[in-house]
Amino acid sequence: MDTLDSVMSTPVQGSARTYQVRTYGCQMNVHDSERISGLLEGAGYVRAADSDNPDVVVFNTCAVRENADNRLYGNLGHLRPVKDKHPGMQIAVGGCLAQKDRGEIVKKAPWVDVVFGTHNIGSLPVLLERARHNAAAEVEILESLEVFPSTLPTRRESTYAGWVSISVGCNNTCTFCIVPALRGKEKDRRPGEILAEVEALVAEGVLEVTLLGQNVNSYGVEFGDKLAFGKLLRACGGVDGLERVRFTSPHPKDFTDDVIAAMAETPNVCHQLHMPLQSGSDAMLKAMRRSYRSEKYLGIIEKVRAAMPDAAISTDIIVGFPGETEEDFQHTLDVVRQARFATAFTFQYSKRPGTPAATMPDQLPKQVVQERYERLMATVEEITWAENKALVGQTVEVLASVGEGRKDERTGRMSGRARDGRLVHFDTGDIGDQIRPGDIVHTAVTYAAPHHLNADGAPLHHRRTRAGDASEAGRAARTQGVLLGLPTVGAPPAQAAVVSACASD
Repeated sequence: MDTLDSVMSTPVQGSARTYQVRTYGCQMNVHDSERISGLLEGAGYVRAADSDNPDVVVFNTCAVRENADNRLYGNLGHLRPVKDKHPGMQIAVGGCLAQKDRGEIVKKAPWVDVVFGTHNIGSLPVLLERARHNAAAEVEILESLEVFPSTLPTRRESTYAGWVSISVGCNNTCTFCIVPALRGKEKDRRPGEILAEVEALVAEGVLEVTLLGQNVNSYGVEFGDKLAFGKLLRACGGVDGLERVRFTSPHPKDFTDDVIAAMAETPNVCHQLHMPLQSGSDAMLKAMRRSYRSEKYLGIIEKVRAAMPDAAISTDIIVGFPGETEEDFQHTLDVVRQARFATAFTFQYSKRPGTPAATMPDQLPKQVVQERYERLMATVEEITWAENKALVGQTVEVLASVGEGRKDERTGRMSGRARDGRLVHFDTGDIGDQIRPGDIVHTAVTYAAPHHLNADGAPLHHRRTRAGDASEAGRAARTQGVLLGLPTVGAPPAQAAVVSACASD
């Protein structure tokens, strides 16, 4: 088989081959894995049960973490004896690390069958078939995007929430970040294609959509509309049945007042903002090539809170960037105290080969970075705990979910996200057997911790939803690809590293 069409139209012969996708990294990787699953199922593969040894294992990798290489090769090593005992088993490696390392992967792990990059996810079924036919490894890495990922079929992981990619790639040049080199320059989807995918998800029962991009608020740069992102948020407000809209992640340099207005004036856009700070020191921001300064960052937060006093703001912060002094670090603590984040994802800087920062002078000793990291964590937790305590006694709307609460089975609670993105563990009272993932619950906050809220009284209100119906029936939302240029969707078929750079510039 020499074309994707021939593989997609011809199911795998004999009993269906099974697959498993293992995902590392950011939200973009998670969404790419949904595409990979959709492609494989379209080609006749079936998802393997957790207890089974799959016929195909796909690693969707991240190159941002310092130990990404060791983690991948360690996992590949563990799979080698499994593959030896199961003739016909195939292993594929894709994602950012595959884009970076290319042919090195099969040199270090010659039992790998397929290596594909970030720009040619759609080639995976073809490459698997070719590797089986030729009994040799297939390595295909493209330098530019082959097709926009959202033209590919998707197997969604949730009945109630979905990622919708609005752009891929990044035009920024942050010195700590390798992502632009691996994902390429920004490519924007047309608004009609995005809305078509949103509408298709809602038709399947999805209540919440997260618009996804490396830098969402630069959306429109490719077709020359600086106000495109705000317009897109407002357009999502017109999608009947769509109850929650989120987005991640914006870059402070591109944040405009029209986006704040769209957030405040569009009822289904959640009052939640994740906006990476990275450092509160202007000297460090300059060294990072972050083209804003702390005053501008705090000014954006001030405007957001003026328009939406209930807004929950989160961020990413890097500690120990090369050349960071104690004074620089104190500036970061000052900004954290002024910003009063609802949560912060904090990372110790680590070298990433291929980035300008890796060769900068004045790399900090590990013990200095660790000590500052611990002080930052203590400051962040003090603030987030205080912010959460202020919500005790208030009623919150929670979208019941799966997998958010690790202790739910033991405590008898369920968990989900409030509209502002906060994690809520809630008591189900005497209607626990009626609440399904995807249903909406209103409940009162009784206790606050630094990273979550508890609601230990009986729910005040429970609303059954179509997403809950789909969850109860065991249906996950599935969407076919959106054809490029056409705003239509086919009928659905019956932490010691700078991870913040990826999808969070």
